[in-house]
Amino acid sequence: MDFLTKLNLKTSNILKISGLVLLALIVVVVAFRLIGSSFNSVFPHGVTIIESEGAPAAPSMSSYDYTYESGSAMKSSAQYSVGLSTRNAGATGDESEEYEVTQYSATIETRELNETCSAVSSLKAYDYVIFENANEYNRGCNYVFKVKKDKAEEILTVIKDLNPKELSDNTYTIKGLIDDFTGEIEILQKKLSSIDETLEKAIEAYDDITALATRVQDVESLAKIIDSKINIIERLTQERINVNSQLERLERSKADQLDRLGYTYFSINIVENKFIDGQNLKDSWKQAVKEFVRDINNVVQDVTINLVALLFFALQYAVYFFILLVIVKYGWQLVKYIWKK
Repeated sequence: MDFLTKLNLKTSNILKISGLVLLALIVVVVAFRLIGSSFNSVFPHGVTIIESEGAPAAPSMSSYDYTYESGSAMKSSAQYSVGLSTRNAGATGDESEEYEVTQYSATIETRELNETCSAVSSLKAYDYVIFENANEYNRGCNYVFKVKKDKAEEILTVIKDLNPKELSDNTYTIKGLIDDFTGEIEILQKKLSSIDETLEKAIEAYDDITALATRVQDVESLAKIIDSKINIIERLTQERINVNSQLERLERSKADQLDRLGYTYFSINIVENKFIDGQNLKDSWKQAVKEFVRDINNVVQDVTINLVALLFFALQYAVYFFILLVIVKYGWQLVKYIWKK
């Protein structure tokens, strides 16, 4: 209580203290706003990173999707392998071995790129070897081809003679997929027969009704019958076309899959691997020169443009300091004047 008494909290004094606190808050807020805007102008939020352009990387095995399927077979696998083969995914038994497909994948590193690539590409000359994809570039090459099953060991020996770094084989059965195609074809065939039967009966029924309407000379009913007959014939005909299209696609996909049973598939990726690679050395020197030029450019910018910007930044804060000094000086005089009143 003595403390409150000493403060002499009169109404006039309370108003003076409130005004001084409000004035101090305004000064602090203005100061922070000025400092904050300065930092935002000097240190922007966004940062742009420019990557240097390097030499293009040579394609690798993982850069390509080797499906070993051509034409509609590729589409059919994507469309039906998930939806159809789920019920036959676990197909087992003696018949499964009759539907096995084998794929070989090889990665070869060589110091004689042209000779190694030619050794594989020359296999095109054999009538039992069918190339599905061939890609050749500066630092390597890769090939995808299929070979008649009875000649697969011969081609495999050629690949092994090239000393592949990696050689793997994958054997799997497509019996489940074939069974799925067969089941779907049977379902569509039954659906097509049902459409043909419905269309035939509908035409007969409309013919009978048309004859009756003609005898009784009911023109309005006859017109409705004819219009309804045309609509149902168009609808069933379109449905028949759709089912036939699906049947053709499935039969073609099934034939493509069955065709795979007669072949063994190869995926060969060849890359150049020299002890002394002149091109790599040349590229590394180019990159080093680019980095040197970039560093020199950064130094020149720092001692010119960035230095000028720093001076303006310092001048800006000097002005802020001067303004705050003036505000504090005359503000303090104003405070003492108000307090005395």
